[in-house]
Amino acid sequence: MIFDTIRTLLQQWAQDGALPQMFTYGFVVNAFMAGLIIGPLLGGLGTLVVVKRFAFFSEAVGHAAMTGVAIGILVGEPYTGPYGSLFGFCLLFGILLNYLRNRTGLASDTLIGVFLSISLALGGSLLLLLAGRINVHILENVLFGSVLTVSSQDLVVLSIIGLLTACLALFNYNHLILSSFNVQLAAVRKVRTTLMDYLFVVLVTLVTVAAVKVIGAILVGALLVIPAATARILAQSMRGFFWLSIVIAIVSTLLGILLPIQFALPVPSGAAIILVAGSVFILSALARGFIPALKGTTA
Repeated sequence: MIFDTIRTLLQQWAQDGALPQMFTYGFVVNAFMAGLIIGPLLGGLGTLVVVKRFAFFSEAVGHAAMTGVAIGILVGEPYTGPYGSLFGFCLLFGILLNYLRNRTGLASDTLIGVFLSISLALGGSLLLLLAGRINVHILENVLFGSVLTVSSQDLVVLSIIGLLTACLALFNYNHLILSSFNVQLAAVRKVRTTLMDYLFVVLVTLVTVAAVKVIGAILVGALLVIPAATARILAQSMRGFFWLSIVIAIVSTLLGILLPIQFALPVPSGAAIILVAGSVFILSALARGFIPALKGTTA
């Protein structure tokens, strides 16, 4: 398997002194490879989330993942990777939410708030019901992520989701952006806006769920929003906005994974990743206030 080859190579480089000593551990290499996959996905897709002003939706899907994990464990899936229930419940959650948003006439934030509340109540109840059957640290990993739990199977799942998302998003990115900016203009230009809405929901759901293992259900939505928000402050063009968001997401993910390991900090990987991304956002916002050249493209 390609991941085994890469892992062996990086571990050999670490033993030879070309990489930090922590790369001699397999779980560190797994987490590093997961970060390289997750970062570009969340950073690129986050630009659509920010433009569409759908940050609350990504947060809701992340919380729905908690319910999906609980359902998976309840029906007998392995607690280390209940992917069937996880993806199944979250996709149903996202598609049903978008369907009702188009049918009820309710504001998006109102409907998302309703779904989020129901999902949190159901997920919390199921996890407490299962608390006696599983280790409490499993619940912590679900909520806040853990680099220790990333396996070769997780890397394969991440790669499949990454390739699928990249293909769908890149081929439809212009249509997705246009329908996010102006639905009426997109319809005039023969863009199938309803289809783009559902595609957006499916992409956000798939990427969010795939990243739960590393970032955690509570915080995964933040990494969709913060790098893109930071890029929106600094970027001078849409192309710059897209690529800068990806770079910030990759850097935040890798530093958030590696710094706690390097300095033996008892901080969950998800929290560390968001703290790094949040620090970059605050510094960028302050810099924009003091440096006129950083006028960005905020809207």
